[in-house]
Amino acid sequence: MSRIPYLSAVAILPLVLLSACGTPHGQPQKGSEPVAPNQVVDFGALYEQNCAACHGAEGRGGASIALANPVYLAIVDENGMHNVVANGVRGTSMPAFAQSAGGLLTTEQINVITGGIFSRWGRKGTLDGTNPPSYAARTAGNAARGKIAFGTYCASCHGSEGGGTAKASAVTNDSFLALVSDQGLRTLVITGRPELGAPDWRANIPGKAMSDQEITDVVAWLASRRLQSPGQPYSASNNTLHHHSEPLEKSK
Repeated sequence: MSRIPYLSAVAILPLVLLSACGTPHGQPQKGSEPVAPNQVVDFGALYEQNCAACHGAEGRGGASIALANPVYLAIVDENGMHNVVANGVRGTSMPAFAQSAGGLLTTEQINVITGGIFSRWGRKGTLDGTNPPSYAARTAGNAARGKIAFGTYCASCHGSEGGGTAKASAVTNDSFLALVSDQGLRTLVITGRPELGAPDWRANIPGKAMSDQEITDVVAWLASRRLQSPGQPYSASNNTLHHHSEPLEKSK
């Protein structure tokens, strides 16, 4: 009786060895081959690799706006977002991701990203009962009127000249305006930044939503504050310092 377990083990051992020889030594196991970057079609992986650095994990916002904002997704057009992801926005920090525009993503991968953003984070009925402004401006803006509207709706947090307060950041900062497009400014005014406590166009003054034209005018005023050549080492006000220093240079 004591030999039976030993004999069973001896009989099974060759079967185990044979099964281990199913894959040649040094060859990868079936299904273990890495997926080529252009074949990744998982939304989570694509978003993490290409979008999260700016828009935050799970679309919660970061250096750029939160994409998991139902108000934003109710305003923006899915085709428009697809175009932005594919081709980027010239003059801003938003790069082009499509291979056709010099990026690394295929059309299918961009479809996965844009479709996933809307299916995961969009919410039907978010703007029911409201009269939302258009995503893109329909008329020309007036900077003078925009300054007045800014004072009414935005100055209590951002300061009368947009230079920022303890409540909110500066929105007339040279670097900020150099990195954001007019459409980006409009999007921020309409959707706010809920992840930072900034309200959308309806809640700056309770019961008094901004009109479409007021939004357009505020954007025009902010855009008028954008420098043509941001980041120059000397501002115009510093030119007098250069002039005063010239005699000293000549006297040496």
